[in-house]
Amino acid sequence: MEHRPWTKLYDTNTPATLRYPQVPIQEFLRVAANLAPNKPAIDYHGSLMTFRELRQASLRLAAALAAQGIGKGDRVALHLPNCPQYILAYYAVLHLGAIVVNVNPQYTPAELKHVMDTTTPRAMITFDLAMPQVQALLQTVEPFLVVVTALQDFIKGVPASTARGLDLPEGWRHFSQLLDGAPAARPPRVAVHCQDPAVIMFTGGTTGFPKGAVLTHANYVSSATACALWGEGSLRMIPVERRTVMAVLPLFHVFGQICCLQYAVYTGATMILVPKFDIDQFMGTLERIPEIAYFPAVPTLAHAIVNHAKAGQLELDRKIKLLNTGGGPMPLSLIEQVEDLGILYSEGWGMTETTSLGIANPFIGLKKHGSIGIPLVGADVKLVDLESGEHEVPTGTPGEIAIKAPYVMSGYWHNPEETAKQLKSGWLHTGDVAVKDDDGYIFIVDRKKDMIIAGGFNIYPREIDEVLFQHPKVSQAVTLGVPDPYRGETVKAFVVLKPGESATAQEIIAFCRERLTGYKVPRQIEFRESLPKSAVGKLLRKALRDEELAKQKEGA
Repeated sequence: MEHRPWTKLYDTNTPATLRYPQVPIQEFLRVAANLAPNKPAIDYHGSLMTFRELRQASLRLAAALAAQGIGKGDRVALHLPNCPQYILAYYAVLHLGAIVVNVNPQYTPAELKHVMDTTTPRAMITFDLAMPQVQALLQTVEPFLVVVTALQDFIKGVPASTARGLDLPEGWRHFSQLLDGAPAARPPRVAVHCQDPAVIMFTGGTTGFPKGAVLTHANYVSSATACALWGEGSLRMIPVERRTVMAVLPLFHVFGQICCLQYAVYTGATMILVPKFDIDQFMGTLERIPEIAYFPAVPTLAHAIVNHAKAGQLELDRKIKLLNTGGGPMPLSLIEQVEDLGILYSEGWGMTETTSLGIANPFIGLKKHGSIGIPLVGADVKLVDLESGEHEVPTGTPGEIAIKAPYVMSGYWHNPEETAKQLKSGWLHTGDVAVKDDDGYIFIVDRKKDMIIAGGFNIYPREIDEVLFQHPKVSQAVTLGVPDPYRGETVKAFVVLKPGESATAQEIIAFCRERLTGYKVPRQIEFRESLPKSAVGKLLRKALRDEELAKQKEGA
């Protein structure tokens, strides 16, 4: 059998095999600072920071954190939205051989406590608006150093915050004052190896709370290299001085971390940092920026942009060169809109455990609508039977996607049981069910797991079910994703009330909103007298999903 037959379909300049440097990921920043020192690395509300300034500041912060006792192997939680401080802290932590723990700033107290209990960080770098949440958290977990910044601190012309102005509790540190008080950019020299953990990135699970995927320096270096090579045939036509990456995806998410942060540093592109997506503000940013060389996005972002009132006058084909979507299926009508605008487009697939992309359509070459594409450079992919997971299935037969690549995680943090379930002889068993055609293109047909993907966010129904079960009037509940033209999927809950009780959908939604991050809250509630069950009494989520799909087809 021909090894990796799909490589003949790669774009020009994308190699058939992946070679990547055996260095820690922060070396990419050192190279960029050396080769393009005066090129802006960050554009944050119009305020610029060059690659040299970024590296020098990250080294000073590393020295300051070392003085606070942070060293190799320590975990440091980054509890920040997209801002320069996130990037400075990220590289500072890695310089010390410490481990970044990415934390979604939208986590509820229970979610945040789970991450802290799991990783036991020595420090957290957070922001002013989250101070009350962090103060409450410290009452329930082991103590750690807290460093606080204000999001406006790196915007030129805006007064910077101070420790006094933020009224920091005793023992807390102010980010800018810690940075300014650091010695020259000479942190301790620490031997960081390729297989050392770089980041703990939390992903969901069907068994309840999220799991911490351990991503090594080799995972990051190989993934960043593979993603950069995937667009090389197109990006090479754009001079380095004009290269920009639209960083609206959250950097605490693996998609944003590889396809925004690492892609920009690897290719010498300027990151246009957007802390929070607001469509009108975003279109204003597009007006200000001459062009975007690379724009990684989820389908909901692409939909909002191409359908905005200003889309025509902005001439999006002049603004956006490469558009790459993931995090959920792209509707055919939206793909056609993007292509009609003249934008180069690629849809792909990845997961936290693969350090972002693992499968994608070529930017220039053959694309197949409805397909997630072909294996990325460096990856081997097979579809295995759903029962044992040991036998490869024939072309056209549904099977579970299994992937082996240098960017597959090393395992889950302190969770050998879950690691053994998903990593078998180097193959990551993903839980996604797909079919493969004669050309090697892969089409997702179902998910072995019941994960919902709404607006690019992974949502795990079991977590929502557990919240619904806490409601005093609820007897049974099942959550699933139903098709949604904007979010891809949206969350719907089927609820059976206790005998004699009554409740409204608004009441149930409000209850969930108090206990779940916003994107996880059910948008639809359907009350039922009973729910479908198997012979042993197990609630049949698939039966409800099939009902919803049938309704969609009838209404089409």
